[in-house]
Amino acid sequence: MTPQQLKSFRDQIDAYDDEIIKLMVKRAGVVQAVGREKHKVGAAVFRPEREVEIIERMCASNKALGGPLADQSIATIWLEIISGCRALERVIKVSYLGPTGTYSEQAVRTLFGHRVEMLPCQSLDEALRKAETGLTDIALLPVENSLEGTVGRTLDLLIATPLSISAEVAIPIHHSLLHATGEKQKVKRVVAHAQALAQCQRWLDTNMPGVETLAVASNGHAAQMAANDPTLASIAGQTAALHYALKSIADRIEDDPSNRTRFAALGTFEPEGCGVDQTSLILSVPDKAGAMLSLIEPLARHGVSMKRFESRPARQLGGAAWQYFFFIDLVGHRKDSNVALALAEIQQTAGMFKLLGSYPLFEKLTA
Repeated sequence: MTPQQLKSFRDQIDAYDDEIIKLMVKRAGVVQAVGREKHKVGAAVFRPEREVEIIERMCASNKALGGPLADQSIATIWLEIISGCRALERVIKVSYLGPTGTYSEQAVRTLFGHRVEMLPCQSLDEALRKAETGLTDIALLPVENSLEGTVGRTLDLLIATPLSISAEVAIPIHHSLLHATGEKQKVKRVVAHAQALAQCQRWLDTNMPGVETLAVASNGHAAQMAANDPTLASIAGQTAALHYALKSIADRIEDDPSNRTRFAALGTFEPEGCGVDQTSLILSVPDKAGAMLSLIEPLARHGVSMKRFESRPARQLGGAAWQYFFFIDLVGHRKDSNVALALAEIQQTAGMFKLLGSYPLFEKLTA
């Protein structure tokens, strides 16, 4: 390629960029007008179903036009456009399990973009309490890991909270072994959250035999510890590596490369359906023969697919021994006709029924 040819290509790119920014300015102006009208009636700033609708439409348009960009690229670009424009109405506040550098922080960035105020908390309870008391708009909590299963404390909190789930995102979990200088021979102990240690156990047995491990409150806290002690290595993600200026001894050390964690955004807003929806509920059943079968039978009869069925002992939450709560995820929105009919029948026969929310899934962001 000659310098003249390269300049010609760059001139074309610059011309397209100039057109894009003109359209971005126009889009932002319309968003500001919408924001003024929303403010008059106290309407929600975060509308996850609208955001998913836009992202899905842009991905479909890209494919229809024969565009070469992957869905995740299109989704990420538009999520940041939405995040910047949303902030013109108001910067939303999100509480999450800290400290800085956790996968929870990565999930906040993935779901809400970079124009958001983030409040790291010392526990899941604190993160939820900030949203319940109005100190933040949303609490983002981990719900389930594809390898280690559900996060028990989150399920316990969902039973009692008045907030509902307004969105969900699942992010890939890629672990790195991080150290202050990157010198493996200096490592005497590996620190991480208990789940991260379990998810990397085979790699540690093979590559760090005899090295002691220590479970701590979060991977972010582990990274903090490793930054201050050269005898420690932490298991954490690249977000933590960047924040604490750690060197990577090894990347992608998780035993299963398909490792993912689901996060639920809890707030006071209840989204409408957008066609990419999920409904979550908590049930208990009467203590009699066939009670569970009769409870979920309406799902099959009305053609509602069940994605998850998880039991949780009720004793630690005030129930009797051998009693359980059941956490169920359904495909569809509570206002979809078949889902609404099934839920109405289930509510009549359940010992306890709590609808956690119907909400959109941001699937394209981490496809």
